[in-house]
Amino acid sequence: MQGLGKTERGEQGRDIDLTSLRSTMPASGPLQGGSTTNLNMNLYATKKTAAEGMLDIALFLANITHMKTVIEQGAGYRYYIAVLTLISFSLALQIVAGVLIIIIARRDVNEESNQKRLDSLNNTTTIIIFLIFVTNIFISVFGMERTGLFARMHF
Repeated sequence: MQGLGKTERGEQGRDIDLTSLRSTMPASGPLQGGSTTNLNMNLYATKKTAAEGMLDIALFLANITHMKTVIEQGAGYRYYIAVLTLISFSLALQIVAGVLIIIIARRDVNEESNQKRLDSLNNTTTIIIFLIFVTNIFISVFGMERTGLFARMHF
């Protein structure tokens, strides 16, 4: 026991000092009627935007790999033009979303003059990411080709 306050049994049978635990928590917040001055919205938004950017890069690389595979299969592939078009469209949207993410990350959300523009840019980025998502569903549907063991089996 660290403090002299009330204790409670934890999951593994250890005593938890509720007084010292409370001292690490904010004294007030929006749920307790206090202000959110402890939360730096700009830092939160920047971290969220950076995570979006990393996911966008991962999907971009996956689409490039998929495009390479389709090109290697050649024009004899059944949906060759459709899949290449969809992948190209998805890559273009990802580049636009990436640029918007960079613009959003460089602005300060705490400044009132930026908030309306950042909100509209965030909404636009969300719509573009949704379009990328839908496009990649179609890429997955058209991009499947029977290979390996199941290609030789006739059902």
